[in-house]
Amino acid sequence: MPIPAFARPATRAGARILAFGAHQPATVVSNDDLATRLDTSDDWIRSRVGIAERRIAGPEEGIVDMAVEAGGKALARSGLSPAEIDLVIVATCSAESPMPAHAPTVAHRLGIEAPGAFDLNAACAGFCYALGTADGLVRSGTTGSALVIGAEKMSQWVDPDDRSTAVIFADGAGAAVVTGADEPGIGPTVWGSLGSHADKLMIGSRASYLAQDGQAVFRWATSAIAPVALDACRRAGVDPAELAAVVPHQANLRIIRAIARAIGAANAVVAEDIVTAGNTSAASVPLAVSRLLDRHEVAPGAPALLVGFGAGLAYAAQVVRLP
Repeated sequence: MPIPAFARPATRAGARILAFGAHQPATVVSNDDLATRLDTSDDWIRSRVGIAERRIAGPEEGIVDMAVEAGGKALARSGLSPAEIDLVIVATCSAESPMPAHAPTVAHRLGIEAPGAFDLNAACAGFCYALGTADGLVRSGTTGSALVIGAEKMSQWVDPDDRSTAVIFADGAGAAVVTGADEPGIGPTVWGSLGSHADKLMIGSRASYLAQDGQAVFRWATSAIAPVALDACRRAGVDPAELAAVVPHQANLRIIRAIARAIGAANAVVAEDIVTAGNTSAASVPLAVSRLLDRHEVAPGAPALLVGFGAGLAYAAQVVRLP
């Protein structure tokens, strides 16, 4: 008896981003605020990481709350209804508890009924990983439209008395709505990791704070990430000179500028959201894109390079057409 072939869903030629949305907590913590409790100063912080201020969530505002705010804005701007979303991915590495995942609760609070829903942890590369995952699922026909969110409450994993981390990390969320398209609006994702160096940036246990070897991460990011970004451009068929925006993970202003120089994207706006947002891990890329769009610094349909990198020495990059 012949084995029947599986029915295949209708595939799509491409996927595209319909809209972005962002949310930051209300509380602003300046460098001068930190200097009242730490051996630091505004000049010291700016010269090393480029941050002037950051947003910190209070005890009443969790990852789900921030994800709902950002996701709701992206959904409203997309023109889709909650009923048209059948997948929700929340990229985060700062979960308050390991289960349940945040994504089902986020979906419920947004009125999205019975979607596929899961969390994804690729640390600071998380949003780019999640976007690449959504792109593949939409193009395969598995998913019609997806809500992709990066949301972090890094402040709850940072030792407030550790100058090397307390001045860097912050909280927030950014989101994008992805749907099928006749032409690709999300280029191939280039991703990878370097697990042999996973101890350079980690939270050792549930009783630990975040710890990092800042110099090792800096050397890796400034030498290894630009080739990944250039490969993403090559696979998308976009010359770096054609890019309208370069949006690296907002880890450190010196890293951001080094990557931009190495790529040679001479005509691109380079996102430097870190100055006022700090390092928000998986939320940093969508937060930075949202700010560029809100300020009308880039035009709809323009190509932008997104690059995430961080713990696990995981990295991911793709070129997208902006909504």
